[in-house]
Amino acid sequence: MRAMEGGTARLVFVGVVEKAGDEAIMKIHPEFCEALKGIEEYSHLIILYWMHLRDNERDRRTLLVHPKKGTIPILTGVFACRSPSRPNPIGLCIVELLKRDECTLTVKGLDAIEDTPIIDIKPYIPKLDSIPNAQTPKWT
Repeated sequence: MRAMEGGTARLVFVGVVEKAGDEAIMKIHPEFCEALKGIEEYSHLIILYWMHLRDNERDRRTLLVHPKKGTIPILTGVFACRSPSRPNPIGLCIVELLKRDECTLTVKGLDAIEDTPIIDIKPYIPKLDSIPNAQTPKWT
């Protein structure tokens, strides 16, 4: 198993982004392939991934940023935006599942790059995951 150790916590990567782009390909490690049983019944998935290129001391210490790659002139806390610089570089993305072929998932809408480790996969369930009339700042 691929894991990251930190104190008593243990993070296990369940797969990796093999190909990025409009139709991305995620390879799930063989020891986790069985966990995909039934996933093709969902049209969309929630992907949690490790932003490995931001896993460095400088990015992990960044607490304030200008959102949208510096285009918004408002200094914002990383917990109040989607900056990739954060104490724990965990990314989240909702994707459309196009195809499953054994341990390989083809998805649309993945915003991770090639070689990005996958932390977890969850089914997107509209009744649970969609919040109508949620409030957001005007800059979003």
